[in-house]
Amino acid sequence: MFQLYLRSTAVDDLTNKKKMKAAGPKPAAPSMKLPDALLSQPVPIDANCGGERWVIEDADRLARLIAIVAMGQAMHAANIIHELQPASPAFTHKALFDAARRQLRIVGKTEEKKDASRWQRDGFLFEAISWVAARQSSAPNTYLKDPHLKSTTQGIDGLMIEMDGAKAEVTRATIFEDKCSNEPRTMFRDEVLRTFKDHHRNSRAPELVSTAATLIEQSGLLGSAAVAAASRVLDLAYRRYLAALTVAQKDDTPTRRQAIFKDYDELDAIGQQQRIGASLIVNGDLRENFDDLAARTIAVLDNWEAKEA
Repeated sequence: MFQLYLRSTAVDDLTNKKKMKAAGPKPAAPSMKLPDALLSQPVPIDANCGGERWVIEDADRLARLIAIVAMGQAMHAANIIHELQPASPAFTHKALFDAARRQLRIVGKTEEKKDASRWQRDGFLFEAISWVAARQSSAPNTYLKDPHLKSTTQGIDGLMIEMDGAKAEVTRATIFEDKCSNEPRTMFRDEVLRTFKDHHRNSRAPELVSTAATLIEQSGLLGSAAVAAASRVLDLAYRRYLAALTVAQKDDTPTRRQAIFKDYDELDAIGQQQRIGASLIVNGDLRENFDDLAARTIAVLDNWEAKEA
């Protein structure tokens, strides 16, 4: 299982308490704020990059948020996260339930095709986890690219644009690479760094500007004004990279984090806090953990659909 940190709530025993005095109507109880799905903590890595450590605090809430994202309602999920409200879809439809379940199931007639399907599903789940972590810690005037809903979709794993609300200017652009793998060091060295180096040279500038402009429009800047504001995403002074990897519990140590994120400083001309290494801590078999998360999420979808019947 993923390493879980579940908050417990003490419930007072109200039995045999004195009856309340009849003194007018009972005041409305304040709305209950729910705990975050993920616990995110800063951790040291080295002089070249900062670190984040993620553990699943509430697996059921995480499954509900992922289900909402898989139904195409990421914007609604973002509001739930920000307000710490109960997680349920904004609206339902059979086509949305069916599509979301397809996103979460393993398909294929051969072991090779089943493995490919599993990697695609787990990639979506981990991208959604990274998105939830970013949403939980995001400040106002922050806009995030939604997780990919199609396995064939290529492009930037994640992009977060932070704006100065007063000046309508980009203050930071974070590029994400999310990799779910049993070999985090190999994945970081051979895939994540390669992608980040492409961005560092602005080899993928049109894609980055287009994605950023679409996000910036959510701030109220439209059309040409949004495109002009997106110019800052090409400036390294406003750039940050976040590499998110699955890390076994046995490797959850300062020494292993340094080894996993070694060579991050090959992205030159930026500071330590512009290079972030994030680790989702996994206790036990990686694929079994993601099988469990997918099953939880499908169960959530099934329960919601049953209530609609």
